[in-house]
Amino acid sequence: MAEQPTGCDEQAVDVSVIIPVRDCRDYLDRSLTSALVQRVKKEIVVVDDGSTDGSAELLELYSHYHRGVVRVIRKEHALGAGGPRNTGLDHARGRYVFFCDADDYLGPEALERMVATADRNGSDIVLGKIVGHGRRAPVSMFQRSVERADLGDSPVYNSLSCFKLYRREMLDRHGVRFAEGQMVGEDIVFSVHAYCHAEVISVVADYDCYHLVARPDGSSIMQQPASRDPLGWLAMIGRPIELMAAHVEPGPLRDHLLRRHFRLDILAQLGAPFLAADDMRRKEIAHEVAALCDRWLTPGVEATLPTTDRHRLAALDDLDRLVRLAGIEAATVCRRLTALRWEGDRLIVEGEAALDGPHRQGGLALVLRSRQEEGGELVMPTDPVGEVGFTAQVTPGELSSGVWDFYVAVECEGVIRLGRLGAERDGGITRPDPRLFGSAVTLPYFTRTNGNLSLDIGGHVLTVPGSVRLTRTRWSLGHRLILDGEITVGIEGGIAGVPEAGAVRRLVWRERHTGRERYERVVSMPGGVFAARPAIGRFASGTWDAYLELELGGPPARFRIEADESTVAEPRSWWWGPVRRSVRPYATAGKGRLSTVVHRLTPQAILRRLIGGSSC
Repeated sequence: MAEQPTGCDEQAVDVSVIIPVRDCRDYLDRSLTSALVQRVKKEIVVVDDGSTDGSAELLELYSHYHRGVVRVIRKEHALGAGGPRNTGLDHARGRYVFFCDADDYLGPEALERMVATADRNGSDIVLGKIVGHGRRAPVSMFQRSVERADLGDSPVYNSLSCFKLYRREMLDRHGVRFAEGQMVGEDIVFSVHAYCHAEVISVVADYDCYHLVARPDGSSIMQQPASRDPLGWLAMIGRPIELMAAHVEPGPLRDHLLRRHFRLDILAQLGAPFLAADDMRRKEIAHEVAALCDRWLTPGVEATLPTTDRHRLAALDDLDRLVRLAGIEAATVCRRLTALRWEGDRLIVEGEAALDGPHRQGGLALVLRSRQEEGGELVMPTDPVGEVGFTAQVTPGELSSGVWDFYVAVECEGVIRLGRLGAERDGGITRPDPRLFGSAVTLPYFTRTNGNLSLDIGGHVLTVPGSVRLTRTRWSLGHRLILDGEITVGIEGGIAGVPEAGAVRRLVWRERHTGRERYERVVSMPGGVFAARPAIGRFASGTWDAYLELELGGPPARFRIEADESTVAEPRSWWWGPVRRSVRPYATAGKGRLSTVVHRLTPQAILRRLIGGSSC
């Protein structure tokens, strides 16, 4: 083993980035560069695990040109990445360590953001958002950033890869190290042990911290078919479960952690891997799963498992049923939208849905899932049409504010399969017009990326169509400009809706050049009629554009106030003490929208104008 000399001061290092290298020459430049550009005090500890493809020579160059930052340690080739990572950890001197694979790379601000989060919260582990490039990346734990995540009440334990920021003192104090001598799962042992001792866990979800890359030639360990051998995986997973159970007492927390292992590590082997195996291996897989269930499955875990997994548990001694369940899980949900229209206050949805393959289909349902409410889901009954057709009615007035996505649910042997609805649809189906129900606007639409059907209740992601138009303006006592107008909502080629009186929030004047805003009270009346009496003469000098702000079941919606010259009052000027005020309302050219030019002239300003004019 050889290490390059360095003058790096241990106290000056925030993060030790540990990179094991084994024949990664084509990817190494990007990985090392991504670590070098991090704006933290860092060292990069590279462990060359007997590379033979030129990686060693490239590392020599990096260590030469980045002395004190890039440290290279050479060792004999070992089985798996556990040994090289442990070697790097033994040589690390940073307050934190971050493990990065040589074919992956960091976002430019990744370590800066994670270290700031760790320092702010005293974190022992920080999960930074992982994104995949040709590889599947975890998502459940990255829905939002969390300063202090509860291990028993959050999805952080779903992520057992080592691509995180760890407090080095915590790892050393508890002897947290990688399993050595195994091709896969070495980081699961490490991560489970670290989670058991972490007092504070944080999540950075608002920035792409770690980029997980698939090699085009499929040569990485995790891309090899053998890396997911079900029997090997089941044999491996027992060790981290034993380790976790040694640190966590029986109870809700242990059940929460065990649930992850049963869902993603144990019962998952009865899915696609089981379907791909021959009869002999299927018996062995079922036997190993049963043994782990006998050892670790508690009533608390079983009660929280998905329906499919509970069916698998009941069929562990019935290989034929396990094969059918795996086939149902692997089957494609074929679905098609055949009609979409309004009938009164209901949205009529018609379509077809079925599983491909020889599966005996049970019931069909339409499912709406909320993007805003975790667990928010509505199951709408359907009326059958023929063998695979259905029709359903959705009443938007009964939905809470937010975006609702449409799915079809197909039941087969007690297993529910979901498929997003809308991307496949008959020709001629167009987006139904927006509608106003009470004080909330409903906007059906097809998503931009995949063309799936969704409902936006309240205008969260779509611009609310509508019109606010002046019917008359006039000057009143006190030099106030009286505005009378009317409001309609949802007039995109459809039925115009009139908002309830309480939906009108305020009149907004926005100065065109500075962005400064002033807010004025509005009186709203039934029938979409409103009136306002803004004291425009009190505004600062500038050009002010007029908006009306409404509450339509979601975030405030702003509408530019439309006008034409016939409805706009004449300009007016007057003295207010020593200040001469001038107000010129007008309708903008083209679209005809209300704006006002305001001038405030003091005697000093008038004198400067006169002096400036006489000097010309």
